[in-house]
Amino acid sequence: MDFLATPQRRKFLFATLYFSEGAPIGFLWLALPTLFRERGVPLEAITKFAAVLVVPWTFKFAWAPLVDLLRSRFWTLKHWIIAAQAVMTATLAPLLLLDLQGDFPLIVALLVVHAVAAATQDVAIDALCISVTQPLERGAYNGWMQAGMLLGRSLLGGGALVLAAQFGEEFAIGLLMTCVASSAILLGMSRIPHETKDGEQAEGNEPRHRSRLATVVAESLAALKERSTWLGLAFALTGGAAFKALEVVIGPFLLDRGFDTSEIGWFTAIPMIGAMIAGSLVGGRLADRLHRRRAVQFALLWIVTAVASLAGCDVWTGFRGSPLLLVLLVATAFGIGLFTAASYALFMDLTRPRIAGTQFSAFMGATNGCEAWSVLVFGEIVAAWNYPSAMLSMCLASLLAIGLVAQMKLGAKVEPTG
Repeated sequence: MDFLATPQRRKFLFATLYFSEGAPIGFLWLALPTLFRERGVPLEAITKFAAVLVVPWTFKFAWAPLVDLLRSRFWTLKHWIIAAQAVMTATLAPLLLLDLQGDFPLIVALLVVHAVAAATQDVAIDALCISVTQPLERGAYNGWMQAGMLLGRSLLGGGALVLAAQFGEEFAIGLLMTCVASSAILLGMSRIPHETKDGEQAEGNEPRHRSRLATVVAESLAALKERSTWLGLAFALTGGAAFKALEVVIGPFLLDRGFDTSEIGWFTAIPMIGAMIAGSLVGGRLADRLHRRRAVQFALLWIVTAVASLAGCDVWTGFRGSPLLLVLLVATAFGIGLFTAASYALFMDLTRPRIAGTQFSAFMGATNGCEAWSVLVFGEIVAAWNYPSAMLSMCLASLLAIGLVAQMKLGAKVEPTG
């Protein structure tokens, strides 16, 4: 069965591919930080660990051109994805035998290699999505992809905390490896389409590498001259500040407010991820039905309001655990889903199809750069002041980024008039 043959199958395939991306993200950025904090690791050390793992995602644009250049009828985007998944699985396997504390330096090295492979996989998946979709349907596709990614995060993020407590960390790591490789079978059954009228290169109709290199260079130079490219990069680097750091420290934050690991695991695995999935599907539809810019701005205002309310609630309750904190975190999670689906569709609209791997990865690298700097700054502010001060500081950065979206020039084909 070819899972690229129909729109319904394509949505299922891309949701599955993003599920394979989301599983390690949930484990490495939620489960591990929570376990570290439970064992007494300082928050500053946890945020630095998370920031190191983000580095390959931030700079993936440096090797993304290889994905655009090194393709032929015998080595397509499909092969890039499957090869990356193989490396990701291989770097996770040693964790079954290593001690998470005693072998920490080796584990960090393995996870950095894992992150490089995962970032490469992401480049190829996004390039494939851009090549087989039309602009007016990309919001819906991003909604489904985010839903798949969030299911992976749920199972191996909060779910891993519950599973590790019941069956041991080895069981959770083995399940993670299975999830990473789960989409390879479906992708192996699918056929990459031939070259399209927009010039995306695919299986069975590849130009010679010298011609491809000239095309990639020319398209890259043209993209660098466009004002919207730089506005998109600036927005990606700042827009998500209000929630990027919060996602990483939510486990430590709730631990510090009196919630235990099991409660955090269930909360992040079901209500939080459920709200993100709902937000992603709604955000994807809004992005296709409304002006892209309006959908992105609405989502970001939602997030800023929710996070600022969370900061105020934390002060009002006297820094003690309160069910209202969980309600506001769910509201924030819904906004994250809205924002992610809408903003990713926006970045795809700004991307030239012939350099989809390179240009879109630059936008995604900038979003990961936003996570890297915001996590570091967030940790320093918490150490010097408190969580609410850090939350409000990141909200201010996101508010300042809203104006960048209004200045972006998008084609009429992605700007409905209704």
